[in-house]
Amino acid sequence: MHHPLLPGSEPIRLKPNQATVFFCDARFRVLVAGRRFGKTYLALAEIMRLAAQPNRLIWYVGPNDGQSKRIVWDRLKTLTRPIWAKRPNETELRIETKSASTIIVSGAFHPDSLRGDGLDLIILDEYASMKPTAWDTVLRPALSDRLGRALFIGTPQGMNHLYERFEYAHNDPNWRAFQFTTAQGGIVSDEEIANAARELDPASYQQEFGAEFVSANRHRVYYTFNRAIHVASLQFDRMLNLVWSIDFNVNPMCMLLMQRQSDIVYVLDEIVVPNANTEAACQALLERLAPLFKMVPSHLYPMQVEIYGDASGNQKRTSAAQTDWAIIRNFFSMWVGTYKPLYKIQSSNPPVRDRINCVNSRLRNTLEESRLFIDPKCRELIKDLEQVAWATDYTGAVTTELDKSNPARTHASDALGYYIAQAFPLKPPVGHQSSGRIL
Repeated sequence: MHHPLLPGSEPIRLKPNQATVFFCDARFRVLVAGRRFGKTYLALAEIMRLAAQPNRLIWYVGPNDGQSKRIVWDRLKTLTRPIWAKRPNETELRIETKSASTIIVSGAFHPDSLRGDGLDLIILDEYASMKPTAWDTVLRPALSDRLGRALFIGTPQGMNHLYERFEYAHNDPNWRAFQFTTAQGGIVSDEEIANAARELDPASYQQEFGAEFVSANRHRVYYTFNRAIHVASLQFDRMLNLVWSIDFNVNPMCMLLMQRQSDIVYVLDEIVVPNANTEAACQALLERLAPLFKMVPSHLYPMQVEIYGDASGNQKRTSAAQTDWAIIRNFFSMWVGTYKPLYKIQSSNPPVRDRINCVNSRLRNTLEESRLFIDPKCRELIKDLEQVAWATDYTGAVTTELDKSNPARTHASDALGYYIAQAFPLKPPVGHQSSGRIL
């Protein structure tokens, strides 16, 4: 469907289910949809509908300023260029139109900073990641004097305030609720959706692509782990490379020794060093490598060790002369001819939730395949996989932060996640409009 919302501008092209939301006349609408449904593009269409009208105040609000700017600012400037009254304000993320209307792009991380304006339209993008007080105490009152409209859009994150707003919308005549899967967006191919089903664990797939509010076992982080399935006695394969992954926590410092065969990962052993520094970690590694080196055929010398881990090790500690990774490089330089390090160190760590989703999908994907197995010697890792939970707020609601109340937990699983997320990254599908824009 083509919608020429601005004089002289390229038509907005909406898919049928996007158009269903767009043409709904309810004052408040809640759209819950899977990834790459085209939610943000719909938000842009909503903004453009009012942008050429006189004396309108329109806000696009994401979880924080940086994310909001990254998602819509450049595209919004391109779409509104025909009606600019002057060049957009890059500092305030503000666009003034020839009809004396204003578009502001902002974030909800500090809700009180949003007070003071009477609004005609507000888009709350990724609402599940915002503080619920942003709407209740700040943004809803700003719509009152001008009888402004609101569109909430997002993908579920458990049974949080997006779920509550979605349920409320079913019972108020001024509200409408919409729920669409990624497939129903008509943008992502069936092949890409099938690939996602293989890459993700069942609950993550249902949430991210099925737009379902998944609640079962959501307090437990690694809920796909099952000791009866994933723990088994493992043996070092002398023909395969060894993988070493490290988490640079001081007490304890946790490291894992692993091997990979095709897309299956075997965690052979863990090294847990209390009150450790990086030099002590290297010495502990050397003690574990020595018997394995003796098993490697001489024609495969030097023994290859793939090295993964915490990217924060590239930062110099306050009291240290070298970074953690520099210390490790110096250590292996003393063992030339015996060990050949293959450094796989990234410039930054992946987001925590991405790491966790990657591990969960290795443990069990939507097709019920398990591709991660752990030797019973890895006691701390097994405890992590069974015990690490999401933190809760004062109301008991699950947050997006890990519960770190037990100082012994999360470190072994972090070491696992650094490797898994880099070796088997999730590949979200990218949808394209016929016009070539990325949605």
